[in-house]
Amino acid sequence: MHGIDDLALSVHDDVPPDAARVVDDGLGAFNASAAPLHEVRGLSCFARDASGAVVGGAVGRTWGLCCELQQLWVVPALRRRGLGARLVTGFEARARARGCRTFYLETFSFQAPSLYRSLGYEVRLTLRGMAPGIEKHVMVREEAGEVARD
Repeated sequence: MHGIDDLALSVHDDVPPDAARVVDDGLGAFNASAAPLHEVRGLSCFARDASGAVVGGAVGRTWGLCCELQQLWVVPALRRRGLGARLVTGFEARARARGCRTFYLETFSFQAPSLYRSLGYEVRLTLRGMAPGIEKHVMVREEAGEVARD
């Protein structure tokens, strides 16, 4: 192996898939050796219409006492009618049954921070500068209580 001074850096305005795969695989191998990532479990909650088509969904994961909501989406025609809240509470109920007590997510200011506030989430971090007037919020809701694991 060469010394660090012998290495060449390349900067790109895109992400070359082959190089990104090397970084992703290397980081994945390191993380797997350092933490019990096999315990991370996917979790989802979907709403379907009478034909079975998905009209909304909450997607994320749990790990230990933590639950991360990674995506929430509702078809435009059903927005602002309570479906998003139902999806989040259904998602959280399953996570709670797994023993989760800390719930967290990221949302942009143009997405659903008011919905999450209404469900008890608090902004813990706000990042500005994405674009004029747009902020990214990290929101958290914590529950006390006994931990029951399934």
